[in-house]
Amino acid sequence: MRPETPYHALLDGLNTAVLLVSPDMAVEYANSAAEALLEIGFVKLKGTQVCALFADAKASREAMQEALATNQTYTKRQESIRNHGSDSRLVDYSVVPIQLFDSHWLIIEMQTIDQFLRINQKEALTSMQDSSRSLIRGLAHEIKNPLGGIRGAAQLLNQELSERVLGSEPHELCKIIITEVDRLRNLVDRLLGPNQLPVVKRINVHEVVDHVCNLVDAETQRRITLKRDYDPSIPDLHGDREQLIQALLNIARNAMQVLQYAARSVPTITFKTRVQQNITIAGVRQKIVCRLDVTDNGPGIDPAIKERIFLPMISGHGEGTGLGLTIAETAVNRHGGIIECRSTPGETVFSVFLPIKV
Repeated sequence: MRPETPYHALLDGLNTAVLLVSPDMAVEYANSAAEALLEIGFVKLKGTQVCALFADAKASREAMQEALATNQTYTKRQESIRNHGSDSRLVDYSVVPIQLFDSHWLIIEMQTIDQFLRINQKEALTSMQDSSRSLIRGLAHEIKNPLGGIRGAAQLLNQELSERVLGSEPHELCKIIITEVDRLRNLVDRLLGPNQLPVVKRINVHEVVDHVCNLVDAETQRRITLKRDYDPSIPDLHGDREQLIQALLNIARNAMQVLQYAARSVPTITFKTRVQQNITIAGVRQKIVCRLDVTDNGPGIDPAIKERIFLPMISGHGEGTGLGLTIAETAVNRHGGIIECRSTPGETVFSVFLPIKV
């Protein structure tokens, strides 16, 4: 446990990760932002050699030792650090020597670069998606209006033909028209998205995930291995259970469809939940969020569509309508959250970030 003082409370309120390092290069203090950045709690971090956190441990040690010896501050740009999660992170960091307990210690301040890049990219993409959705919704309304007239005319024509007894073929043609109009109306309704406001209640995210896993098991007849990696400390969320189930199911179905065509001996979808701190969503800093990762071991997303997969009518496989991920993102956005995606051959991860109100 970190000692609690007004100074520690102040440091824990910073977005910048702060480490206090002893003369023998051991971590003696880390604020909340540092724990989030390194994905490790202070209890495990305390006493760790700080140089081991950097990809080039030798160069980092030499630079820090020189800073201690000369009492000079220095800054490094775009350095790679190792965390206890799945990926390394790019950071800018500054090292400041201070006099403490009659010896020289170091204060290290770190800020992630990749997070800022993702935020900027996500904001730009969100703006483009909002414009696309507005355009598509306008077109969808314009398409939906004449469809009602076409369906009504086909029904009247079918009645007129019934009275004249002209054989079965004209009736079949009218039924085809009505069926295809209904199909188009359903497609337009999906383009328009949910027409109901979220019904906000307290929900358990793991109950939602379990429900989706049961649906996936039923649809695939257990041909896909489902793994669960839950963080039991996640508190209840505030949201619309049905909309979150639909969003998560759309993401899972996307993975299912990809795995159907992938040559994998054990096709697998993994659902992983974690708590994350100090995440910026739509320009608002959220102190604590629930992160839900849906990972599949398929071939990965085609780079040609990777940046556009949340746009309507963009699909990576022939059977898709290109609306599933769009609807999923709309539902998550309505809950104040975001969806991010990263993909390489053999691993595709969709990460859903949902704010936790405490």
